Amino acid sequence: MSALLQVRNVTKKYGGLTANNDISFDVAENEILSVIGPNGAGKSTLFKMISSFTPTTSGEILYRGERISNLKPHIVARKGIVRTFQETTIFKSMTVRESVVVAQHLRAKASLAGYFWGSKTAKEDVAAFGRYADELLEFLGMSGISNELASNLPQGNLRALGIAIGLATDPKVLLLDEPFAGMNHDETMRMVDLVRSVRDERGVTVMLVEHDMPAVMNISDRIVVLNFGEKIAQGTPSEIQNNEKVIEAYLGSADDEIGM
Repeated sequence: MSALLQVRNVTKKYGGLTANNDISFDVAENEILSVIGPNGAGKSTLFKMISSFTPTTSGEILYRGERISNLKPHIVARKGIVRTFQETTIFKSMTVRESVVVAQHLRAKASLAGYFWGSKTAKEDVAAFGRYADELLEFLGMSGISNELASNLPQGNLRALGIAIGLATDPKVLLLDEPFAGMNHDETMRMVDLVRSVRDERGVTVMLVEHDMPAVMNISDRIVVLNFGEKIAQGTPSEIQNNEKVIEAYLGSADDEIGM
């Protein structure tokens, strides 16, 4: 598999604090790659730099060979790299379907004036967004709750809605920040299947930050491990489970937290 995304010697400093230090790795097309590490390891900062919500201090991030680091976040999103957040960011006064429709305006063809005056192009956008929202919700098994207010959804459905909103932007790389947080075992396994289907059936490359190690070991093709802002290991789940540096980084936690 060829590299779709390349992280090259990326460092992020906040004054005297180094959140990420000289981190490099590749993400292959159609791969599911997880970034793990203890609290404070620099995982979310790394995701913020890849999605360009935070500028790098040094190093660069390449997408299909083109440098994307330090561009405006909306430009990176338009190129196909879209991030979800730890806290599901949605308009909770909207229905599920409305939330997915709104997310598609990143791809709108009509101008703001066109939407205000109800131009032909704007009407075509709205119709297309509605059709695609229905398609996504059916794919995700959410058609039955499309008219539910987002504020009424349980945690598992909220997380699925977050993925639906991400997919609505037509991403090539989807960055999921703790997609299994707050779920019980059954909800987590359903979400694991859902994320895998996003890759298998829609061809989206997936990166995720996650603390649920059994889920990570279940879903990942490869894993990158951070500790104190530095990359200490990368490899397949079986390689990571047996890596002494990873085991040492997790000392003080139950062994089963790293899937052992």
